[in-house]
Parts: sequence; structure tokens; C-alpha cells
Amino acid sequence: MKKLFMLFAAAMMAASVSAQSNTAITANKAGDNWYFGVNAGVTTRVKESFSGADDGMFKSLAPTVGLRLGKNLTTVFGLAADADMYFMSNDKFFDGSKTFVEAIDVNLMGTFNLSNLFAGYPGEPRAFELIALGGFGWEHDFNHLPRTNGLNSKVALDFAFNLGAAKAWQLYIEPALTYCLHDWYDGQDVGVPFQYNLNRSVFSVKAGLNYKFGTSNGTHNFANAQLRDQSEIDALNAKINELRNDVNAKDGKIAADAQTIADLKAKLAACEARPVVVEEKKVETLQPIVIFRQGKSVIDPAQYASIEMIAKYMKNHPEANVKVLGYASPEGPADLNQKLSVQRAEVVKNALINKYKIAASRITTEGLGATDKLSDELDFNRVAMFIDTTK
Repeated sequence: MKKLFMLFAAAMMAASVSAQSNTAITANKAGDNWYFGVNAGVTTRVKESFSGADDGMFKSLAPTVGLRLGKNLTTVFGLAADADMYFMSNDKFFDGSKTFVEAIDVNLMGTFNLSNLFAGYPGEPRAFELIALGGFGWEHDFNHLPRTNGLNSKVALDFAFNLGAAKAWQLYIEPALTYCLHDWYDGQDVGVPFQYNLNRSVFSVKAGLNYKFGTSNGTHNFANAQLRDQSEIDALNAKINELRNDVNAKDGKIAADAQTIADLKAKLAACEARPVVVEEKKVETLQPIVIFRQGKSVIDPAQYASIEMIAKYMKNHPEANVKVLGYASPEGPADLNQKLSVQRAEVVKNALINKYKIAASRITTEGLGATDKLSDELDFNRVAMFIDTTK
């Protein structure tokens, strides 16, 4: 029998590993997957043999209530502590107890989620699960004098229904067998050997409700970790390599651009270091000048000889363009001298156009204001001069 039990346990462990070997589970910390519940139902002896005769199984029904505190260690295995109280029954169940509570027992059991064991865990509890329980505990009967304490063993099967979107509540129907393995009357060993005997067992059917506390993964249960398959990982690696190549290409382009910028800066520095050579355009000043009286912009008759010489020059050189520069001597206000210099240049231009029929497009003017640079004699600074702008 012992070898058969060990073989069955090994088969269950192998099935659990096979069902869940490819799945990573979250929420398995010390504070995770605890639950608490209450239950109630009826209990009866399997055989009415304590009084010496078998009177039938359901002749000694007694109400019972219990509490359960448990923790799921894995999606298959867990531990649960049960505390049950059995209340007054008919007199064939217990032998003449006068107390309201006939008996109590406390059991520590292992739990085995058979649904997850053989079908694997789908990432959250199924709507319906089948859970096996088994373990040992302590019992105390109030129906004997002296009072009886004993070692007991309990096996059960839960038909569990997980409720709600979060599956935080679990409703279960539980048939169970509780065996009285050994008794002590006021500490005295009664000599009954350890055995699983139906004559020393009770059968119970209870309905219970468990509440599963929140876990570290944000749910009330185990959850499958979000794993990626190898093809997805390969695709992501290929994308990473593609982006890395793009970055390398852009780095090369940036380096080339940086070198180009450095070369251009070097060329600019070399250009800035060269001496600046300014080629001055040579301007040919024509010799004739027109002299004006102080404060006047009227051409004296004697001055037309100079203008005629310029007109003859322009006729002999039809490609030539002439600019008339007007000046004033430094006496008087600067703004008046500026205006006077402009007027002197314009009056000479008009003479060339009107008197000597030179095209207006060939003549430009500029008033240069007062000056004392043309001559030390102030009178010689009130003039109009000519330059050939085509040379």
C-alpha cells in the first residue's frame, strides 16, 4: 500500500511538471495566494459501530461549521488549515453528550488542484476546478467522561467554482472522510492501533466560500508571465540590427560632413590670412574746369569755353560717358554748400545737353559739397570738374 501511494504521488508530480514546464508564473511571493473561508454542512458516522451494532449511515446526522485558512504554494500544490465544530446530534452519533458542541477538530492538509495538475494552468483559475485535500490533525470529543483527545486524518474532494471577473471568490462543495486514528482518554492511551477503519470514521458534506486575497501581480491568483516566443525575439533582434546599421550609416555621414566642415574652415582660415589687395579703378579727370562766382550757380560766358571743350571731347569719343562733379568753397553753412554744389553740376550738364546737343544718357552729376582740397585759393574750389567714367 505504501509503495502504491508513493508511485501515485510521483506520477502526479511528473504530470504537474509536464503540464507547466513551458509556463512562467507570477505572484508566488510569501504574501501571495492566501485565502480565508467559512463552511457549513452535515456530518454522520459511516457505520454506527461504536454502540456495538451497525444502525445505518444517516441515523446520526449532525450540523457542522468550520473555518479554513490556506495558501496556494504553486498552481497545483498548497496548504490549508481547517477548524471544524460538530454540534448536538441524535443520541446514536455521540454517546450522551450534554454540551452544545459535540466535538472539534483541527487539521493541516495539503491541497492538490487536479485540474491544473493534469490540464495545466491557463493563466487564471478556471470557472470550475477539482481539488483534492488530505492531511492530519487533532480532535477533541466532549461526549465522553473523561474527555477524549485523538489523532485524526482527513481526505476530501472540493468541487470548486471560481466567481466574478477577478475570480477572487471561490464557492465549493466538499464531501470528506475523517478517520479517528488513535485516542487518548485524559492522557491514557486506549491501545487502539493506527488504522484507516471505516468503523472509526465520519462522513461530511459541506458548502464553503473562500475569499482569495490580492497578490503582488495585481490580481487575486497566479498569472502567466508575458513571455515571447523565439520567432518574435528573432524579429525584434533583426529590427534592432537594422536600426543599428542605420545609426552606423548616419554616424559615417556625420563624420564625413564633419570632415567637410573642417576642410572648409581650414580653407576659410587660409583665405582670411591672405593680404587683401584692393584694385583701385583708375578715373581719368579731364582738364577743363568751370569756375563759379561765390554763392552762384550761374555759368559766366567766359566759362563756356571749358564746356565746349568737353562737348568736343564727347563728340570725338562717342563711347565716352562723363560725370560732372560740383564743388563749393568752405565759406558758409555746409547744407547750403552741398545744395550749391549739386546745382553747379546740374547747370553744366544742362548746358552740354541744350547747347551742345550731348545725349543726357551720357552725362551724370554729383554734388560733393564744400572743399578746400582742390586749391589753396578758395576761389578755385568753386568749380565744376569732369571725369570720364568709361575708362
